Order: sequence, then structure tokens, then C-alpha cells
Amino acid sequence: MDFGWINLFGGIIVLLILIPNIIYAVKTKNQTPTGTQIPKFLLLCEQVGRYGCIILMWLPLFVWKFGFDSGTGFVLYLVLNSALILAYYIIWIVYFREVKFQKKTLKTRMELALIPTAIFILSAILLKHYCLLAFAVLFGICRLRITKLSGT
Repeated sequence: MDFGWINLFGGIIVLLILIPNIIYAVKTKNQTPTGTQIPKFLLLCEQVGRYGCIILMWLPLFVWKFGFDSGTGFVLYLVLNSALILAYYIIWIVYFREVKFQKKTLKTRMELALIPTAIFILSAILLKHYCLLAFAVLFGICRLRITKLSGT
């Protein structure tokens, strides 16, 4: 199965990842972050990785074929990404409760950092999109380090 110029499934996945992040940003917009100062280079690398993943999940840049060799690959893509998105939403619910009761844990924050990284890496491997894989690895390494350093 080929996607042609746009992968609508990838676009939907990206939107589903962004929704709880936007809700969190709106709910906490007047709060000032506390904790360790994060190196600007690390923040920049994370943003490069993040936006590279967001774009390459739905737009076939730097690949000859954007799709799957078989129907099985497409089914794996849908089922595994759906399971990861479901887990992501469940963990966001847990995190919103932790925020409400001011008991945020590193474990939950790391899970929220790991799942989008897993989605991007899984998608890159199944789509054989190695540029997406490079951005996903960059994003994952930086996001996990930032999460570990920060208190938010």
C-alpha cells in the first residue's frame, strides 16, 4: 500500500499526539516552570527532532516510496500505533491527576516522553523512512534527557 504525497494516517497520529499536549499547555499557561536550567542546545535539538518527526510522519520527504510492501505492514502500523496512542492517553489521564494533586512522578513523565518517541520510531521502521528514524532518535534522546533534568 502506497500513500502517495500525503500519509493521512500519519497526520492523524500526529494530531492525536498533540491534543493532550495542547490541553496541558492551555491549563498551565500561567505557571512558571521551576527546576534545573535546561541547556539551550538540548532544547534546540529536541525541537529539530520534534518538528522533523511531525512533518515526516505525513509528508514523504527524502523517500522514494512512501507506504508498505504488504498489507501486513499496514495492519501492524495501524494496530501498534493505535495501542501506543491508547497507552499515551491513559498515561496523560494519570499525569493530569498527578498535576491536580501536585504529585508528578518521573516515571509518568518519562512514559509521556517515551511513547511519542516509540510511535515515531515504529512508524519510521515500518515505512522504511530512515530520515524520520534519524529525527525520531534525536527527538527521543533529547526529550528523555530534558524530562530527566526538568521538574515538569
